[in-house]
Amino acid sequence: MNEKAVNTGSLVAGILLVLFGALALMGQLVPGFDFWSDYWPFTIIGIGLLFFAGMFAGGESSAPLAIPASIITGIGLLLFLQNLTGHWESWAYAWTTILFSVGFGIFLMGSRRSVDSQRTSGVSLMKIGTVMFLIFGAFFEMIFNSSDLAQIAFPIGLILLGSYLLIIRSGLLSSSGANNK
Repeated sequence: MNEKAVNTGSLVAGILLVLFGALALMGQLVPGFDFWSDYWPFTIIGIGLLFFAGMFAGGESSAPLAIPASIITGIGLLLFLQNLTGHWESWAYAWTTILFSVGFGIFLMGSRRSVDSQRTSGVSLMKIGTVMFLIFGAFFEMIFNSSDLAQIAFPIGLILLGSYLLIIRSGLLSSSGANNK
């Protein structure tokens, strides 16, 4: 037995430390490159991607890693966009993307395990997260952004959503009188 066993945890931690050290060194030596103030969310995205790598490397039994992988990666992407735009107020509604991320993770887990009920649950949760994002986003953007378009778009959106619920989802238009799902 001359083969050495590779300690995966030490390997990953070592790679991350070398990478962060190189980025910090570049920040000191390269004018205009400031990783920590501009690109720090990539550290969070990287951790999420490591969970994805563990999920794919571990086979079907590691499929549940898709949930924390999608949550961490999603939060990292959101923080990157907020850092890029400086629109930190969006946290008032951006938290709803975590619901979407959980749904995406459940969907991936169901896909990895070939479990239709998990895929369906994941898609349902992604839809809920998207609708909540749109509703809360429209509401809070109307508060934070007092443009003329924002002031009329939110009430129009409420009217359209209410009309959809009253007419389509309530079953008023169905010929059999049964409620639609």
